[in-house]
Amino acid sequence: MKNWAENVQWNPSEIAYPSTEIEIQQVVLKAANSNKKIRTIGTGHSFTALSKTSHILVSLDKYQGLLSINKEKCQATVKGGTKLKLLGELLFNQGLAMENLGDIDSQSIAGAISTGTHGTGIGFGSISTQVIKLKFINGKGDVIECSTTKNEQLFKAASLSLGCLGIITEITIQCVPSYKLTLQNNRENIHDVLATLDQRNKENRNFEFFWIPYTDTAWTKTSNIAENTTPDKDNFFNYWTEFFLENHIFKLACEFARYFPSQNETVAKITAANISTIKKVYYSHKIFATPRIVKFREMEYNIPSETYKDVFKDVQNLVNKKKFNIHFPIENRWVKGDDLLLSPAYKRDSTYIACHVYNKKEYQPYFTALEEIFRAYNGRPHWGKMNTLKTNDISTMYPEFTTFMQLRKENDPNGVFINPYLKKLFSI
Repeated sequence: MKNWAENVQWNPSEIAYPSTEIEIQQVVLKAANSNKKIRTIGTGHSFTALSKTSHILVSLDKYQGLLSINKEKCQATVKGGTKLKLLGELLFNQGLAMENLGDIDSQSIAGAISTGTHGTGIGFGSISTQVIKLKFINGKGDVIECSTTKNEQLFKAASLSLGCLGIITEITIQCVPSYKLTLQNNRENIHDVLATLDQRNKENRNFEFFWIPYTDTAWTKTSNIAENTTPDKDNFFNYWTEFFLENHIFKLACEFARYFPSQNETVAKITAANISTIKKVYYSHKIFATPRIVKFREMEYNIPSETYKDVFKDVQNLVNKKKFNIHFPIENRWVKGDDLLLSPAYKRDSTYIACHVYNKKEYQPYFTALEEIFRAYNGRPHWGKMNTLKTNDISTMYPEFTTFMQLRKENDPNGVFINPYLKKLFSI
């Protein structure tokens, strides 16, 4: 087995593909009674060893779909293994949509909320904040239910848990009526973008930008509700810009920069010069997702929004001065604070800065230097992205860490869902 980025590989002794909640429960009971460990996997899009195990690996690929719909309340209950791409279509067929999403839709809904996956927009929290009810099988084989009104503290732990409490079988999402978005992509001057950040975030539903290293170029992406507008049809131009240029051509550039490291800056400048201006209208679930075939390693940190400009200035200075063997754009997104116990956005409005390295290139010096900057500004890592945290770091970062660990122990006293990575992370 290997994750999407191919930086983590492992050999489980068994792979289970349960198709019902009862079968999931049976797998858990089997593991608990035989002193085995379990980890679950969706699409393996985490860059850490969250799914790595030498024991039982559980895939929920055969456990997908809608369980119930309440159109009056705009609520949908779905199976935990449901992939976000499928979920978008299923909800759309019912006249519903998720309030906000990230830019990749290959993950399972359970995996997305368990790692704190997010989109952008100062009015929106992570995907976990759209969840109002959960059901999971804990380490004792018990079926546990929690929600915003039932076992509320447990719900705040289970909604973003790294899979430590159990296997999530059902998720109830607070949806909204389906809607269309107008997406506008532009090539702009980074100084103009930084000077107008507050205005852009306040005036637009969703705003983010990528800075192209070694240049003064930013690739901005803005989306807003499109009223009384007919959705665009797929055409050759969209395919050429969004799929071919951003994937196949970019991969060739990555390979060139890998073999000729001295040309990273040149590749970055060529990338900046070829950013296309795009405007399109689609239903929301088709706007948020962006196809990605170029594999990379990623570090993403959450920082308090009020520190963002200082942090980004330090990041720019580091990249331009050190000339690391990188050319990937650096992504910047905004998220509303929440009260989930292990959420990077816990009790603070946040900015996420995501940095990438082509998966065939050395990443450690770059990520080590970046992490030092992020940590200096009280940064917290995205749980699905690379970091070097230890238990002492986490307990300091998260005021409710002790509460989370107590709830974890109550639901999984024998550590059925703990692998070496989590053991090191949480000193279990």
